[in-house]
Amino acid sequence: MTNDQVITCADCGREFTFTASEAQFYADRGFSTPRRCPACRAAKKAARGTSSGGGSYSSGAGSSSYGSSGTSYGSSGSSYGSGRSSGGFGGGSREMFTATCSNCGNTASVPFRPTGNKPVYCSDCFSARR
Repeated sequence: MTNDQVITCADCGREFTFTASEAQFYADRGFSTPRRCPACRAAKKAARGTSSGGGSYSSGAGSSSYGSSGTSYGSSGSSYGSGRSSGGFGGGSREMFTATCSNCGNTASVPFRPTGNKPVYCSDCFSARR
């Protein structure tokens, strides 16, 4: 197993420790070594959640896929892996779009802008199809 690393944050310039267990967690998931401290990663994640572009994919630190690991990064009070299943991308309100259900014709509220290329289902029809 690798040793702990002291990394300088690319945003604020503060040093933070990237532990061996965090390195193993990142390696297991194919993530690269973080360039930002936990506080700057949290701030970037929060800013991304408030942008109007919807959710975007992030390939590394700050990604919201830390769900059940329970790993805590640093001593700044930031903690990824709270175990909550809010669908990722923070807990803020999400822009919803109206569409017509492809199955029953009722109005459906969906968290993406329907393009017409794929069918859209209301909650009831979606649940029934699972």
